[in-house]
Amino acid sequence: MAFKVTFIGAGSIGFTRGLLRDLLSVPEFRNMEVSFTDINQDNLAMVTQLCQRDINENGLKITIHSTTNRREALLGAKYIFNVVRIGGLSAFQKDIEIPLKYGIDQCVGDTLSAGGIMYGQRGIAEMLEICKDIKEVAEEDCLLLNYANPMAMITWACNKYGGIRTIGLCHGVQGGHRQIANVLGKDKNDLDIICAGINHQTWYIKVGYKGQDQTSKLLTAFENHPEYSQTEKVRIDMLRRFGYYSTESNGHLSEYVPWYRKRPEEIREWIDLGSWINGETGGYLRVCTEGRTWFKTDFPNWLKDPALEYKQENRSEEHGSYILEGLETGRVYRGHFNMVNNGVISNLPDDAIIEAPGYVDRNGINMPLVGELPLGCAAVCNVSISVQRLAVEAAVRGDDQLLRQAMMMDPLVGAVCNPKEIWQMVDELLVAQAEWLPQYAEAIAEAKIRLKSGNLLPTKEYRGAARLKVKTIEEMEKDREAANKNAGEADKAKERPVSKQIKEL
Repeated sequence: MAFKVTFIGAGSIGFTRGLLRDLLSVPEFRNMEVSFTDINQDNLAMVTQLCQRDINENGLKITIHSTTNRREALLGAKYIFNVVRIGGLSAFQKDIEIPLKYGIDQCVGDTLSAGGIMYGQRGIAEMLEICKDIKEVAEEDCLLLNYANPMAMITWACNKYGGIRTIGLCHGVQGGHRQIANVLGKDKNDLDIICAGINHQTWYIKVGYKGQDQTSKLLTAFENHPEYSQTEKVRIDMLRRFGYYSTESNGHLSEYVPWYRKRPEEIREWIDLGSWINGETGGYLRVCTEGRTWFKTDFPNWLKDPALEYKQENRSEEHGSYILEGLETGRVYRGHFNMVNNGVISNLPDDAIIEAPGYVDRNGINMPLVGELPLGCAAVCNVSISVQRLAVEAAVRGDDQLLRQAMMMDPLVGAVCNPKEIWQMVDELLVAQAEWLPQYAEAIAEAKIRLKSGNLLPTKEYRGAARLKVKTIEEMEKDREAANKNAGEADKAKERPVSKQIKEL
């Protein structure tokens, strides 16, 4: 099968190498055309060299076309994988550090809360430019597969304003599925799940085993689990109060709702420091920083390590390759996808991006009707959807009033800050990230004047309730296998070490 696949943001080692392995493990895809593009020439060159070595070692004749010219990379593409991080780690650090001055303690900061909203402003501005290029030079009716966060916001903007058919993809559902199988003592493949909601707030509304619904057994099973009872306290508490388990990790979920991170003295009660994803302050920024530093430093050794083998049994659970396989070969694939709702979940807005079960074959990507979410679950999702809608419209219009309203409506920001603090924080974030926010030029100029006036609300030097220091190269060298996994995996929390205090239980 001859078609072209383009990776935008291909310098992201975590996604690019693994997704390419998944694609080239499909026998029919071994003659496809592959193009990589990134604005960072050094990162692009390293990832291209590593992936080309994998291809060569697997005996394939594909030559990666690698270029910093995005339009050149997109020319004639049928499928486009978006794995960009607009602003890189520099902007990401500002997403975490500036809100901390106002008491907003985020674990991840890439989906909701102050960091996720700002990440969306940067990402949407650039994605609309990318969509223009796609419309002009890619294959007509191509498919954009978006792995970039904030997943719902970017997928929403690309579909509504970019004019490009876009599907959002995430591995959160698969991770929670594994946990549920673990606590029930079942094989994951024997549990049939239905998960529905919005990205990172998707709910396992049915867990079937041999025709029997196991949902009512989950709370007791999680409460009695020796590890999860300590590492997933937020998720278990949400399960206890809303009746359904949520896809997203303890740390992620804790920053999407107003109850678990608003009082610094209480945060440690809800989290565990065995793994960053369990709630560490700025945890994802730390592991991303470590991963990038390690990859750049250790890269020569990566070229000496065994190449990835393109075999069916080595494919990951990422949906991307299976979607292409279904579309191109007709093999049916069932997964959970982020799509425009259009009535799939009847008590969420039609224009929202929902995450729900879908089927793929030669006829396309089809989403069966889910119906109503449980009322409480829908209420949680609807609050987040309101934030997403405001943030998307703000980014598209360059409207800082809508941006400030999105911050006010955000559950964690609103729980911690008053309106005056939110206004000042947004000024700081806009000015600090000006180079990635061209749509806010006028608002940024006005914000600079206010910040220079000297009439500012007091802020504090605050590192957060559970901040760990970034590891040095020397520290990472002590466990090269762990450092490689952190740098090379898209899912940086698939393996979650148990904290010392849990080991002592």
